[in-house]
Amino acid sequence: MQAQLQTAVIGPTGYTGYELLKILFRHPRVKTPLLFVREGSEKTGEIGDVFPQLNGTGHVPMEPFSWSRAHQAGVDLLFLATPHEFSREFVPEAIRRGFRIVDLSGAWRLRCANNVAVYKFEDKDPATAKQLAEEAAYGLPELHKSDIAHAQLVANPGCYPTSIILALAPLMTAGLIDPDRGVFCDSKSGVSGAGKSPKQETHFVEVADNFRAYNPTTHRHRGEMLEQLKLEAEQLVFTPHLLPIPRGMFSTIYVQLREPMNAGRVEQVLRKFYDGKPFVRVFAPKLPEVAWSMNTNYCDLGFALSKDGRKLTLFSTIDNLVKGASGQAVQNMNVMYGFDEREGLQ
Repeated sequence: MQAQLQTAVIGPTGYTGYELLKILFRHPRVKTPLLFVREGSEKTGEIGDVFPQLNGTGHVPMEPFSWSRAHQAGVDLLFLATPHEFSREFVPEAIRRGFRIVDLSGAWRLRCANNVAVYKFEDKDPATAKQLAEEAAYGLPELHKSDIAHAQLVANPGCYPTSIILALAPLMTAGLIDPDRGVFCDSKSGVSGAGKSPKQETHFVEVADNFRAYNPTTHRHRGEMLEQLKLEAEQLVFTPHLLPIPRGMFSTIYVQLREPMNAGRVEQVLRKFYDGKPFVRVFAPKLPEVAWSMNTNYCDLGFALSKDGRKLTLFSTIDNLVKGASGQAVQNMNVMYGFDEREGLQ
């Protein structure tokens, strides 16, 4: 039995922080995590005061972050459930001090300058930031397991890219999709994807009995899809929508195939690509539903094929807070330390 890992979570009071703690508290290879708050942005006290659901896990205080406390406690891995700007400023020093990191923000997911520009970062040391972005592993274990295993910094993917990239990767890798005919991604997310901070557009009275698109041309997650799928900007159409449900995500993706295919071959391509990858489930001829992946770390895939075998519609569902955030972060941790990917997640 390997020694248990000492983790710390910075920013435990949001939705992703809560989901992360639920998993870490039950993970058999992890000690009770240290909980750090950012100075001036979050209150100290017991985590059970913020999330009464976590009462019964013992005395788990939240304390202001300090480097000395993290070192003294023997922290092996830092989870950052923090805003992008904080992670961008914090990570270079954490790397210098030798910590391994899984960052749930978007600070280190992108490499192309045009894509990074959407975040409007003001790096104190642009050369170091550029180097870290190039060295960071993109934390999608189904595609980058080897890179993640050896990484000091893992950039946890966004929820929309997770659902879309996992659906498209098998067919894009096999060269079966014609991207010049367009890759059209129509995605819907539960309201928790907008975060915990109160905003008018996410108030109950604004969301209930409503359905709307948002940021159809400027969404921050777009760059992840372009870079990971090696698409040109003009080849991708991505429209996110807000569903009147707390959590869950459903992506419908329309593509043209280079040559006619039958349903059996499409299913074979998907199943072969994800053979041995425990958190992607392929449904055929059924189509996945949001409820099936809710509160799990699964990405569920399905498809429909036109009669001429050239037009393919892919369907992908995840829980935006689990496979789209905290569950995937723990899956990345498992890969980084040689644990079974499923530890703590089933």
